[in-house]
Amino acid sequence: MRCIVRVRPRQWRGTGLPPASVTEISTALAEATGPRWRLMVYLAAFGSARPEEQAALRRLDVDTVDVGVWIRSAQPESATERRVPGDTKSDVGRRFLALPEFMRKALVRHLVWYAEKKPNGLLFVGEKGAPFRRSTFGRKWRKARAKVGLPDDFRFYDLRHTGHGHQHSDREWQGEVAAGLDRMVRRARAEAKAGEVRERSGTDLARDN
Repeated sequence: MRCIVRVRPRQWRGTGLPPASVTEISTALAEATGPRWRLMVYLAAFGSARPEEQAALRRLDVDTVDVGVWIRSAQPESATERRVPGDTKSDVGRRFLALPEFMRKALVRHLVWYAEKKPNGLLFVGEKGAPFRRSTFGRKWRKARAKVGLPDDFRFYDLRHTGHGHQHSDREWQGEVAAGLDRMVRRARAEAKAGEVRERSGTDLARDN
């Protein structure tokens, strides 16, 4: 079933959207990008991780016990589409991102299925094992954006506004915010599932009549 979301980018960027709507949109986008890139969407939406920070993430940066990732560096992409190792945007940019509990399974699955197999390999690599490129991911992003009905000027970077308010706060507060996001995601998923059940029941009833 196609998910159509009607949102004005200005409203999202200005945090005018209700948190539940932001959560639903982020989840729909994550599913639409496909299993290999789903975690990138979640980290941007619920952890406010920048694309260049995600490009630098490695296996040892992932914490599946406390559910989060350590941001220690960044790898912006050059004009030649090569990743250039570098520092985060600022000293405060080096941080731990506490994530919603529902993401524990997503982190574990990604490590098993998609991360580079070396002991401290890159978290995100393409189908052929190379560091992900903006152009490759961009194609996936545009298709996902269209699938959920978002406008063409809605950027991947805009997802960071979902969790922007807690990215530099202390660990305890981050945990509370992450727990709240987790509850919203689980509630949204349960409501969506209930809606699908009702829709199927209505279809079956109409067929019987």
